[in-house]
Amino acid sequence: MCATKVRRRTAPAAGTPAPPPVPLDRTDKAILRALQRDASVSNVALAAKVNLSAPACLRRVERLKQAGLIKGIVALLNPAALDAGMLVMIGVVLDRSTPDSFADFEKAAARVSGCMECHVVTGEFDYFMLVRTRDNDSFNRLHAEQLLHLPGVRQIRSFMVLKQVLSTTQFPV
Repeated sequence: MCATKVRRRTAPAAGTPAPPPVPLDRTDKAILRALQRDASVSNVALAAKVNLSAPACLRRVERLKQAGLIKGIVALLNPAALDAGMLVMIGVVLDRSTPDSFADFEKAAARVSGCMECHVVTGEFDYFMLVRTRDNDSFNRLHAEQLLHLPGVRQIRSFMVLKQVLSTTQFPV
């Protein structure tokens, strides 16, 4: 039997030892793969897919949730059908690299309309944001009304996505 050890995502409090890795066997991995493909599957159907009884499957799913391996169960929406078909990647450079300037920016970035992701990065930019909007006009309004007013920003560079080649929420297990 092959088991993979995965560390929990939550960081331990300062001075506390890290929690032990959560051992994953083939069945746990099969559960995680199946839920990534379709989290709306019933427990009975999931149990059948991974060759477990329904109660045993439910216990494993609960254990995976408690261990922090399953963060949540969501519905993935179609952005184009919801009038948010334009995807824009935005590189942001701050004018200062202080803990306060980073905290102020992050707090404000979380309130930007259509912001799907915001990441601290290395290199030329301090942050990359992924923003969904309807079209060029709505992005121009967003840029003028929100992005230009983000605190501590020295430079913003926008990259309009012409074609989405790959986008997945499935983590390889």
